[in-house]
Amino acid sequence: MQTTTTRPATLLHAAPFIGFAGFGAFWGVWGATLPLLRAQAGVSDAEFGVVLLFVGAGALPAMLVTGRLVDALGLRVAGALLALLGVMGVVLSAASVNYAALCLGVLLVGAGSGAADVAINTLAATVEQRTGRPVVARSHAAFSATVAVSSLGAGALTGMAHSLLVNFAAGAVAVVTLGLAVVAATRSAPAQNAVEPGGQQVPAHAGGVGRWAALGVIGAIGALGFASENAYQSWSAVLLTDAFTASPALAAVAPAAFATTAALARFAAAAITLRRPLVSLVAACVIATTGGALTASATTLPLALAGVIAASAGTSVLFPTLLSYGLRPVSDELRGRATSAISTVAYLGYLAGPAYFGLLAEATGVQEAFLGIAALTAVLLAAIPALPALKRSVPRDPPHHRSSDGGPFRDDISG
Repeated sequence: MQTTTTRPATLLHAAPFIGFAGFGAFWGVWGATLPLLRAQAGVSDAEFGVVLLFVGAGALPAMLVTGRLVDALGLRVAGALLALLGVMGVVLSAASVNYAALCLGVLLVGAGSGAADVAINTLAATVEQRTGRPVVARSHAAFSATVAVSSLGAGALTGMAHSLLVNFAAGAVAVVTLGLAVVAATRSAPAQNAVEPGGQQVPAHAGGVGRWAALGVIGAIGALGFASENAYQSWSAVLLTDAFTASPALAAVAPAAFATTAALARFAAAAITLRRPLVSLVAACVIATTGGALTASATTLPLALAGVIAASAGTSVLFPTLLSYGLRPVSDELRGRATSAISTVAYLGYLAGPAYFGLLAEATGVQEAFLGIAALTAVLLAAIPALPALKRSVPRDPPHHRSSDGGPFRDDISG
């Protein structure tokens, strides 16, 4: 009897980490394979820049609707969408023979990525609520670590085969396998079907428009963290090249150090971000803002790199903590839609971050532009006192739905 009751629960608890590992495997391959993708389609740098905008164009509408799909069909949707994303990479590699086909393929990849993103975050938030463990933060850490490993593997594979199809096919094997593992692990967690114990259906608009707007505001605060994080990831190598005349190999140390630090920071801070989310957010904002100021004022390459690492330690904690905090009161029946609301708005910041930085860099120079990124985390710091009121306004978890196995959650800044 012990085996039949414990094993499915153990598998479910592992599912978010498996899902985020698969997501990281895909994006690690993607980042390492972009030069091959551009070369196969025969597009210019300017055209390729436009192509990459289609990732966001596909992701945003998919993120909006996926939460409702998860609420209706259950957590196993996360694994199915993840496996589909892996297949889309292979389709993209085979079909991208010209500019138009490349745009369409990247649009589909963006849609698959956005859908998988919302689904695995819903899965992580659900398991976190049921266990009282810092699943969201640790799942995001698993994503960062897997991106680093996967990108190194894809880079090595490129050196051996120099084939776009081989890279995405190898990635698909890993992503589809992990996606199917998520399906198997979540099979015992059926959809709630938005039905209360008395048999009355929970309305899709539970909590009213104002309560859903509160989730959007939490997402907007998260967008500041996402914008900062992606700006550092996208521009730190350019900083070392332009401001400190680093070689390409040395400049690559910056984004690699950023990603590694992000993974380590998320693992290390996971427990405290769950127990003291507001304290964690304050500390992360202070560290990120200080890192941005150090990066902008550094007179040597080691100091600039130290600033980038500090910024990574701060910014990497922001969105997972906000997502966990914002979803905490939400019932299982509405968690998918709530995740869509927060994630879609926050993703706008992820898309805007590198462009915002580019405009600043054009006006002030690359190094000085990091002060503008530090300003984003300073604004986020100023917004933290509003979070408790926003949390009280989100669609609430009715008392009979609250998990009894989760640990206590602390929301106070002083404690």
